Amino acid sequence: MRQKDTYFHRIDWVTIGLYFALVLLGWLNIYAAVYDEQNATSIFDFSINSGKQLVWIGTAILLIVLIMVADYRLFQNLSLVLYLFFVIILFLTPFIGKEINGQRAWFELGAFRLQPAEFAKFATALALAKLMENPTFDLSKLSYQLKAVGIVMLPVSFIMLQPDTGTAMVYSAFFIMLYREGMPQKYYVFSLSLIALSVLTLAVANTWYLFSGLGVLIVLLVVASKKTWKNLLGIFFLGLIMVGYSYSLDKVVEKLPPHQQNRIMVLFDPDVDPLGVGWNVTQSKIAIGSGGLLGKGYLEGTQTKFDFVPEQHTDFIFCTLGEEFGWIGSLVMIALFVTLLLRLIFLAERQKTRFSRIYGYCVVSLLFFHFAINIAMTIGLFPVVGIPLPFFSYGGSSLWSFTLLLFIFVKLDSHRIQILGRSY
Repeated sequence: MRQKDTYFHRIDWVTIGLYFALVLLGWLNIYAAVYDEQNATSIFDFSINSGKQLVWIGTAILLIVLIMVADYRLFQNLSLVLYLFFVIILFLTPFIGKEINGQRAWFELGAFRLQPAEFAKFATALALAKLMENPTFDLSKLSYQLKAVGIVMLPVSFIMLQPDTGTAMVYSAFFIMLYREGMPQKYYVFSLSLIALSVLTLAVANTWYLFSGLGVLIVLLVVASKKTWKNLLGIFFLGLIMVGYSYSLDKVVEKLPPHQQNRIMVLFDPDVDPLGVGWNVTQSKIAIGSGGLLGKGYLEGTQTKFDFVPEQHTDFIFCTLGEEFGWIGSLVMIALFVTLLLRLIFLAERQKTRFSRIYGYCVVSLLFFHFAINIAMTIGLFPVVGIPLPFFSYGGSSLWSFTLLLFIFVKLDSHRIQILGRSY
C-alpha cells in the first residue's frame, strides 16, 4: 500500500537528524571547553557558556518551528526586503555597534550579543536566489555577472568597515554557487592562480629565488608554445605581470603592522611569533595531536583544562574534540559534516525551481566554507581569522544564522512538488 503523501512525510528528516546530532556534539564540547575540575558545575548551569548555549539551542528550536509552519512563499517574496534590511543594519553597525577586540561588529542585548553580519548571510543567499531565478538570467554575460557579484559585495563592503575580515571572507563562498550556475571558468582559474602565486611569494624567503623560478617557467612556456609573435608577446607580458604582482605583494606585506605580518607568516613558520599569533596554532596542534587514536576521554583533556588554547569554546572548538575524542571522534564529526553537505547537494539537485536550487547551493557553499576554513585554521593550514565551526562553536548569532540558513532550505525542499500544481 502506498504511503500517504503528507507534508510531514515530505520533510527531509535525514537533514534534521544530522543537524541535531552536530548541535548536541557541539554543546557537549562547549561544556568540555569550559569545564573546571576544581569548581565543577552542571552542564545546565546558565552562568557558564554551556548553559547559555542551551538557551540559544532552545530558541533555535523555536525558530525551526516558526520556519516550518510559515508559508514557504514568504521567503521568496520577502527575499529582497530582508536583504535590504540587513544591508542597512550592516551600514549602521560600525557607528552604533558594540566594540569588541577592536571591531564594531556586535549589537548588545542585555547579557547577549548579536552579530548582524552572520544573519546577512542567509539574506544574501535569498537575494541571489531571487535575482537569478529567472531562466533568462545568464551568467555567461558580463551584465548579469556584475549584478550577482554586486549582491555579494555590497554587504562585504560594510562588513569591512567594522572591520571583520574573517566574516567578510566567508562571503566568497557564494562564488562556489555561482560556478555551479554557470559563472565562466576563466575567473576561477585566474583566482586560483593568483592565490597559488601569493602563497609562493609569501613562502619563499627570498623573492629573487621566486623570480628566478618564474623566469624558468616563462622560458619553458616559450619553448613549448607555438612561436608566433602573439604567443611570445602574451607569455612575455604574463611573466611581467607575475613578477610585478609578486614583488608588490612582498612590499605590501612588509608595510603591514607586525602583528598582521605575523598572522600571515606563522602559516609558514610557527616560530615567527611563538608567544603571540603562533601560540594559538601551536597549542591547537598539540591538543589535537595529544588525543591520539581514541582521545583522553570526555572532560579529561589537559590542554583544554588548563586553557592553553585561547577561544577554545568558539573558533578552536575542534581542538577539544580532537584531544578528548581523538582521531576517531574527529573522524565521526567530519563524517557527519560531509554527510550533511552531500545530502544538501542531493536536495539542491532535486529542486523543481531555480530559486530553491540556487538557495540550496548557497547553503552548501557557506557550510562547506566555514567547515573547511575552521578546521584548516586549527591545524595551521590557514590564518587565524575567527571563523566559527557551524553548529559546534559557542555563540547565538552563529547558531541562529546557520539554523535559519539550513531550515529555510528544508522548508523549500518540503514544498518542491508544488511546482507540479499540487496544493497543500
